[in-house]
Formats: sequence, structure tokens, C-alpha cells
Amino acid sequence: MPNDIFVWIEQSEGQADPVAWESLGAAQEVAGQLGAPVVALVLGASIAPLAEQAIQRGASRAMVIDDETLQSYRLQPYAQALVQLAQTHQPALILMGASSAGLELSAYVAAKLGSGLAPDCTGLTVENGEFIAIRPALAGNVVAKVTFGQVRPRIASLRRRIFSPLDPVPDRGGDISRAEAILAEAAITTKVEGFETSSSEVSLADAKVIIAGGRGVGGPEGFAVIRELASVLGGAVGASRVAVDAGWIPYAHQVGQTGKIVQPDLYIACGISGTIQHLAGMKTAKTIVAINQDPDAPIFKFAHYGLVGDLFEIVPALTARLKERLAAR
Repeated sequence: MPNDIFVWIEQSEGQADPVAWESLGAAQEVAGQLGAPVVALVLGASIAPLAEQAIQRGASRAMVIDDETLQSYRLQPYAQALVQLAQTHQPALILMGASSAGLELSAYVAAKLGSGLAPDCTGLTVENGEFIAIRPALAGNVVAKVTFGQVRPRIASLRRRIFSPLDPVPDRGGDISRAEAILAEAAITTKVEGFETSSSEVSLADAKVIIAGGRGVGGPEGFAVIRELASVLGGAVGASRVAVDAGWIPYAHQVGQTGKIVQPDLYIACGISGTIQHLAGMKTAKTIVAINQDPDAPIFKFAHYGLVGDLFEIVPALTARLKERLAAR
């Protein structure tokens, strides 16, 4: 029975989502231990270059379905294509990013195939020859090891900015095969009419730096200092649920168990006490800086650096100093 590891290369308009390359890197971490080749699944329209890029980034080979019905992500045609590929080739494992599309697609495909699913994983390992997925549970207070037994394929979606992508090797070679789309356009019940961009701000999901505000900002006007610091650092603006529920900032900025799960290199929490729900969304950040007037705020227990004081004094001073340092470069 084949022992391939399939990796879905999520893309938009021919550009790979960074989580796709991270997933390929994660696949390489377990491929050697499982004795399994890594196969990139490239679905879309006019996406042939992505197959070559996937091989350059570690895939042993790539399978491409290039069809107009796959121009934009829609669950129905993408899921049917993945199910068909899995049934035909019987891979041992299917990996993809835990993006909005990846979480939806992995769950649908797992249900169709009757497979085991481990969503939003932060680690992969092999013990005694068996693949094990590692994922947080109970607001991140428990780390669960998910085993699959004899079920094939095992399916896992991987949290962003946890796994490292491989550097591309331009002259790396590999086989590229092609398959046909499963559904004709007339059989697809959803249509994509167009796209709207809500803002030009940095995406929380991709941000390496996030400056977040909570109850301590005092109101919508309080986010002005947060946005200025984020702009200087080229980062994104985040918020606690309290700030969002109060209507101070849109839900798209919410970090936490009921918002976005983020893993930036730097997370600066301004006026955020650090409830369990908020910590579940950001405590895996590589460096956490907390600014709060309350020295007993729970977030200080998780912060790498803490500043006790008024955020409206500390944040502008920090912004000004950073501007000076950056201007001097």
C-alpha cells in the first residue's frame, strides 16, 4: 500500500499561501521517519508554476489539476478533487494549513473518506513507526497527542507560523503529473461573484508583529496609539474580546479563543488583563510584551517582558524611540 504524504498547496490567483510552504516543511519533518515521499497537490487555474515551486521546496513530486472550475477556492469542487485523488492513490497522510479554507476542506474530506482528523496542529511526530499529531486543547491548557490507529488516510491541518518552510532549491527536480477536475461548472452550486478587500491593514494571521489593545485603551480613540506603534513596526492591530464587544474595534481584530489564533514573533499587549480566552489565542507568540497598570494582571505570568504603567505614556514613548532608531539606520 502506498505510503505517500499529500500536502495541499493552498493558493490564490496563482500565489501560494505561506502556510502551504510551512505544511511542506512540516511534511519533511516526518517523511523520513515514515519512509514516505511528499506529494504536493496543486489545484487551481493557470497554476503550473506552483508545482515547480513545490518541488523546489521539498516535494518529491506534484499532482496538478488545472481547471477553470478551480480558479477560486470553493468547497465543493476542491473537496471532490481531493477525495478522488485520495481514493485513487491511497496516501498515508494528508496535510494542509489550518486556514479558514483548510479547516473547512480537511473536515469535509475527512468525513467523506471516513478518516481521522486532527485540526489546528502545532506539532507532528512519529513514535514506534506511528504518526502522531499534537494539538492544543482546553484553551491551550492541555496538549493532546492524537493517534489514528489503522485508519487511512490520516488528515491534519497545521497552525500558521509554527512550522518552518524549506528554502527553495532552484535546480531540484521531481515528477509532475496531471489529473482532471471532477465537477463541471454546471454541477457546482456556489459561484464566486468577486472579492472585496476590507482594509489595507496587515493580516493578523500572517503578521510577525501584533500590537493589541484591551479594556485599558478606554475607547475607540484609544486605539490611535496602538495603530501608530503597529505602523512603525510594520505590524497588525489586535484586540481583546472586551474591546471588540464594546464596539471600539471590528471583530476582525479580535485575538483569542473566539477570535484569531496568532503566532507572531512579537506580541505587545496594551491594557489587556490576560483572560484564559485571550491567552489561548496568543500565548504561543515567540516574544510577549505586556503593558498594564495592574501589576497583578494575569498576562504578566506569560509575558517575557512586562511594563507596569500607563499605556498612554509608555506606548507613545516607545513609538517615538523606535522612530528615532529606525531613522538612524
